[in-house]
Amino acid sequence: MEGIQSLGLLEKFPDVDRVYVHQLYAREVAKIPKLVVLDDDPTGIQTVHDVSVFTHWEESDIREGFAQESRLFFILTNSRSFSSLQTEEVHHQIAQNVCHVAKETGKPFIIVSRSDSTLRGHYPLETETLRRTIEESEGIAVDAEILVPFFPEGGRYTVDDIQYVRQGQDLVPVGQTEFAKDKSFGFHESDLKRWCEEKTKGRVKASEVTSIGLRELRSLDFDAIEHKLTGVKHFGKVVVNAVDYIDLEVFAIAFARALSKGYHCILRSAASIVKVLGNVASRPYLQRNELVDAGNMHGGLVIVGSHIQKTTMQLMRLFEVPGILPIQFDQHTVLVEGGLDQEVDRVSQATEEAIGKGVSVVVYTRRERVDFPSDDPASNLLLSVSIANALTSVVGRLRLRPSFLVAKGGITSCDVGVQALRVRKARVLGQIAAGVPVWRTGQESKFPGLSYVIFPGNVGDEDSLARIVASLMGNALSVCPS
Repeated sequence: MEGIQSLGLLEKFPDVDRVYVHQLYAREVAKIPKLVVLDDDPTGIQTVHDVSVFTHWEESDIREGFAQESRLFFILTNSRSFSSLQTEEVHHQIAQNVCHVAKETGKPFIIVSRSDSTLRGHYPLETETLRRTIEESEGIAVDAEILVPFFPEGGRYTVDDIQYVRQGQDLVPVGQTEFAKDKSFGFHESDLKRWCEEKTKGRVKASEVTSIGLRELRSLDFDAIEHKLTGVKHFGKVVVNAVDYIDLEVFAIAFARALSKGYHCILRSAASIVKVLGNVASRPYLQRNELVDAGNMHGGLVIVGSHIQKTTMQLMRLFEVPGILPIQFDQHTVLVEGGLDQEVDRVSQATEEAIGKGVSVVVYTRRERVDFPSDDPASNLLLSVSIANALTSVVGRLRLRPSFLVAKGGITSCDVGVQALRVRKARVLGQIAAGVPVWRTGQESKFPGLSYVIFPGNVGDEDSLARIVASLMGNALSVCPS
C-alpha cells in the first residue's frame, strides 16, 4: 500500500519556463472545440466563472449551450445520487441529444465527465455509456478516455499515478481516506492504473493504462506526449499526473495538437482541467457586496446535509459564529410513521420565523447516521431519498427570500438548487473561497437572481464554512481561531 507523503513531494519536480508555456498554451487552446461538461453533482463549477449550468438536457437546453460564446457549458446530471440504471439512461439520452445538436449546428465538441476528485461516482458506467452512444450516433471510434483527477483547490494531487488527498501537512493516498470507504462508490486502490483495473473488474489491466508523467510534462516534450495520446486506441485509458496548473497547460498543448489530427476522446476528470481546456481566466474571490441582496433585512440560510467527518468539524465551528441560530433536522424521524412530515413542519416554521426577524439560520441533519431496519438496498435508497426530499423541502417551503443561501454537500446542494429553488439555468458567478462556487439563479427560479453558495462536502479546512457564513453575515472577523 502506498504510504503517506509530506508536502515536499510536490516540490521535487523541476520548474519550467512558465512564460513560454503560457504563450504556447494560449495559441493551442484556441483550437479546442466546445466542451460539454456533464457534472455528477453541482460542485464541478469550482474553477470557472461566467459560464452556464443547465439542470435539464433537452435539445433546446443543449442548443442554447452550443449557441453561447463561452467555450464550455455544464449540464448538471446529479448522477451520483442515481441508481446505475437511471445513470445509464440519462447519459445515453444526453449523449444522443448532444450529438444531434452538434450535427445540426455543425459544431464539434468534447464531452467531459466531471466527477469527484476523490474518485467516487458511477465509473466506468458513465463514460462507457457516453462512448457507446457517441460511436453509434457519430459513426466514429472514440480512441481514449483521459483521467485527470488533479484538483489543487481541494488538495488533490496526482504523482506517479497515485491520487493524493492533502490532510494538514500530509499527502494521504486516496485509498486510505474516508472517501474510499463510501458505501455506494467505495474502492481500495490509490494508484490510478490499478484503480482502473479495480473499477472495471479486471477488463482493463493496470499494465494497459498509459501514463503521462510529471517528468515528461516538466521536460516540455510536447511531441512525446502527443505521440502517447495518439497511440491509444479502442477507448484505452490515459492517466495525467499533475501537481500544479502548469502541468495541465503543458498537457493541453499536446492534447490540442492531437485533436487537430482527428483524435477522439472523452475526459473523466475533476474540475481543474475544465478551467484549463476552457481557457477560463482566474478571478478574485467573490465578496459580500457581490452576493448579498442590498436592502434585504432577512436572515440568511445554511443547509447542511453532508455527513463526512470534515463537514461535521466545519459545522461545529459554524456554531461558534455569533448570531447564527442552529436548528437540527432529525432525519431519524423517518423511522416513525408520519414523523418526517412533522419534523419538516417544525423545522420549516422555526426557520421562517428566524429569517423573518433577521436571524441567520443553519439547518443541519442530526450527525448520527440512521440505522435502517432492513438490509435491502432498494428499500434503504427509498428512505434515503425521502430524507433528502424532506430536508430540501425546508427551502422549498420558504415564503421569505433569505439574504443569502448556502448548501453544504453535493447531493444536498443539487436537491436544493433543482427541486427547492426550481433552477433550470444558472450562471456561475465564480468562487467565494477555494473550491466553493456560487450560482446566480435564473429568472425562472423560486428566488430569481439569488446568490446560491454551493459548498462541497469534501472541501475546505475546519474554519472554511464558518468564515464564509460569517462574511455573508457581515461579521467576518468574528470567527474564533482554531
